[in-house]
Amino acid sequence: MKNLIKLLLGVSVMMFTITASYAFQFPDVSADHWAASQINDLSDKGVIVGYPDGTFKPDENVTRAEFASMAIKALGQEHASVAQPVEFSDINSEYWAYDAIQKSLYFELISADEEGGLFRPDDTVTREESMTVAVNALTTEQISPEKAKEVLAKYADAASIPESFLLPAGKAEILKMIVVMPTDGKASLEPTRPATRAEVAAILYNMMEQAKLNPNEKLAQAMTKKTGEGYVVENATVQGSYGIIPEGTIVPVKLTKYISSQSAQAGDLYVAVAPQNYITKDKYILVYQGSVLKGQLVDVRKGKWFVRNGVLVLENAILTTNNDQTAAFQGVGNVTKHRNWFMKFVRAVFKGEKLEVTTDNIVHIKLLKPVKVDLTNGWIYE
Repeated sequence: MKNLIKLLLGVSVMMFTITASYAFQFPDVSADHWAASQINDLSDKGVIVGYPDGTFKPDENVTRAEFASMAIKALGQEHASVAQPVEFSDINSEYWAYDAIQKSLYFELISADEEGGLFRPDDTVTREESMTVAVNALTTEQISPEKAKEVLAKYADAASIPESFLLPAGKAEILKMIVVMPTDGKASLEPTRPATRAEVAAILYNMMEQAKLNPNEKLAQAMTKKTGEGYVVENATVQGSYGIIPEGTIVPVKLTKYISSQSAQAGDLYVAVAPQNYITKDKYILVYQGSVLKGQLVDVRKGKWFVRNGVLVLENAILTTNNDQTAAFQGVGNVTKHRNWFMKFVRAVFKGEKLEVTTDNIVHIKLLKPVKVDLTNGWIYE
């Protein structure tokens, strides 16, 4: 009974600690802050981050480049690829947010006025810009300017809403995505005012939730789990858009060069490829055919007559995916020969068999650690 009480007390303390750390994740964002839940949720997901001193600074502003990066992370598309980037005169491929900006353009969250124009990455993002991006991420019903004016009439500055923001604001209002800070009086849209970090968190949170239901066409395609034929990993599980290849799973690989127990040495490196897609029972692709695996030989012993049969043991370390990500893929494979009962007896008595693997042979690797894969793009999470 005493041990049970201690266990329950320990669980209670742990739950209290988790709850408290969530509610007070940033010292300058109190539990009753109007955007606390959105800030904490996006922080947990890695969409937004605090400052080196541990604060969030909810009333500070956000640059256009920062917002593009946050928006792509919120939509889970930081690993998407863009074939034809748009050139700007004020950023290049070395700029820290270049990829996020290109992805924001590809997914039609933002638009470029002209090729070679300005992006203004260091300008502060306005409330109009941020809420327009949120709406652009969605497939929405078309509305008329009159309908937009009707639903926006509740705001104090409704009569002065810029024409460019009228329809996006109307759609955002219909979807209950408009973000305004609490006020005792009539709320205002303030479209040209720079958005605060707290407002950006709330806007991105609304966008993220709505995009799960009605993403725009390009996002819908990117967010679809990819399917195909291949080697079925029977014990793989699917959790939402993620696939889990458990520890102990055995997968086939094909070496790119011949190796033999008679000539190879422990420590030699090898390169292999996935001979076919690794897929779940529902045909979701976990690892794409042609993905490159690399490792080393950890145990090599020559086959010697009457002494021992040859030994070849491979230890895989990394995998390079179809989107050029290199990630840990730890496994071990023992090279063996398929023998009938008679040859098993012969080799048990008259040792000396040599082992060899040609580029036509398959070696099976047993995973030493589980692997988590984004089924929409093949990205591996470590």
